[in-house]
Amino acid sequence: MDTSKREIAAVAARLVVEEGLEYGPAKRRALRELGLPTRTALPNNDEVEAEVRDYIAVFCADTQPQELHALRLLALEWMERMAVFRPHVGGAVWHGTATRLSDIYIQLFCDDSKSAEIALIDHHVDYEPRMVTGFHGEQVEALSVHAPSRALGEEIGVHLLVYDLDDLRGALKPDAQGRAPRGDLNALRRRIEQEKDQ
Repeated sequence: MDTSKREIAAVAARLVVEEGLEYGPAKRRALRELGLPTRTALPNNDEVEAEVRDYIAVFCADTQPQELHALRLLALEWMERMAVFRPHVGGAVWHGTATRLSDIYIQLFCDDSKSAEIALIDHHVDYEPRMVTGFHGEQVEALSVHAPSRALGEEIGVHLLVYDLDDLRGALKPDAQGRAPRGDLNALRRRIEQEKDQ
């Protein structure tokens, strides 16, 4: 990685950890903060994630593991609530880089795209529907809720991304680093158990 990409990734990592920005907006803001032209080549998400891990190790090692654990427990709670829709957690909560400022992203794989929304209505859950970019770059519906985390003492954004059942096959392909990009209920339970052993 060249020097400007490394600088952009480092500033973006700080924005991700300290302000809770997503990677895309963090990279664009890093460009502005560094005074670089908008056409400057940006680091890829793996490069930013490596810098996020480094930043957490240096500045947040005493708080981040507990925050990640609390977020994983909250994700587990929502995945159990929505278990009929084959939930998979992804993003920072799955990969282990989440802090209290991170939102939770859960992909639901539904036979009927409206069934998840109906389930929230049936359980009297306030949610906000919106369109977001999915894992293949396509627009997907997200049902966003503010869920209280007792462990963190604040509300956390939980985003339930609604996919067609057929999308599940492609969702489990390893990422560029050979890692599972998301995990189901059992996989998340295993990660939580591993945290207890550390």
